[in-house]
Formats: sequence, C-alpha cells, structure tokens
Amino acid sequence: MKFEMEKTPARQIYNLLIGLVAPRPIAWVTSMDENGRLNAAPFSAYNYLCTDPPIVGMGVMNRPGRGFLPKDTARNIRRTGEFVINVVTEDLIEKMNICATDFPAEVSELEMAGLTTAPSSVVKVPRIAEAHAALECKEFTTMEIGRSRIVLGRVVAMFVEDQFIVPEQNGAGPYIRSEELHAMGRMNGLGSYVKTRDAFVTVPRISFEDWEKGKRS
Repeated sequence: MKFEMEKTPARQIYNLLIGLVAPRPIAWVTSMDENGRLNAAPFSAYNYLCTDPPIVGMGVMNRPGRGFLPKDTARNIRRTGEFVINVVTEDLIEKMNICATDFPAEVSELEMAGLTTAPSSVVKVPRIAEAHAALECKEFTTMEIGRSRIVLGRVVAMFVEDQFIVPEQNGAGPYIRSEELHAMGRMNGLGSYVKTRDAFVTVPRISFEDWEKGKRS
C-alpha cells in the first residue's frame, strides 16, 4: 500500500509512523508545576540529538480534542524550565504503563504506580528512585509545530547506578553496560514493546583501511 500524507488523516499518519520509526527509546519524564506538584508520564517520540552540548529531543502532542491545550509535561517544562528523563527498563515497564494513564489532575501517577522519588543533583525536579538511570534536563527551547510541541532539553546531570557503568580505562569510556541495563523500546500503537535482554548483536564499524583490504582480498 502507498500513503500520501496530504490525503491521510492525522490519526492514521500517527499509527503508521510510530509503527515504522521503531524501536524507540522511552522518555519517562518527571516534571513539576510552579506549586511543586509532580507529574510523571512516558513519551516515545524521544532521542538524543547531539552531545556537545548534550541535547535530547522529545515530541509531546497536545491533549486530544478541540483547542491547543498542552499536556501537563509540556506545560510544566515551559513554566519551570526543568525536567528529568528516567530510563525505562524491563523491571519497571508495568509501572511506566500505569503512569501513561490519563488520571485526573489531582491524582499522582507516581503514587498510583507505587513509585518513590529521589532528589536530583542539579535540577529541582526529582528523579524516580526506582529507575536505574536518569537524565536531568533544563529546557533549551520548545517549538510548537501543529498540534505538537518539540521540547529540546540540555542534559545538565546524569544518574546511573554503579553496576551499569564500565569505568574509564586507558583513556576510553566510561561506557554503559547496556546489555545488563535491559532498557525497553516502543514499537507501535498497539501496546507493543521490545526487550533488549539477550538481543544484542555486535557489528563493529569498518574503517576505510579495512574496507580497502577487504576489497583486495
């Protein structure tokens, strides 16, 4: 089948796009309003964009229905300029899914999921204590595009449990023990996710010199 975007309803474009741009990392975002009330919500339109400076990008659609009402996460980031991205791992997938529920404003997603928080080192917004890794971010900019907002965050601090760090050796590293962290990825709009446990494939990059040797052999 072929789909021309100008002839395809927005909901269908969403369904198709999120099934093809996959797997995607999940930003499990904690944010805080100006009164100190916490919000926790997952977003899979997310990735890192550059490292110098360290910038992550996240797409947050508006609330469904008429008007252009931002979700709590986007509104909180705009008003306070801070947020934390907690890494979603296999052991926390069910609790993350609870935080995706559209609870009333007065209900705490963290409380409903049985989660606790821990202080961040730079930003005021706390991280999820049960998460094994987290990125503390300050808003770099927010762009409104159609019915969505693209939030760019500058990473100002990271938390990673010691067991998932390969220390620096001989000027290389540190690295993340990704094969042990067991991060989860989002696949489509049908509730599908992908595990990384026992799924790693190592494909070393080929230098030009090795490429030339291979052509001659």
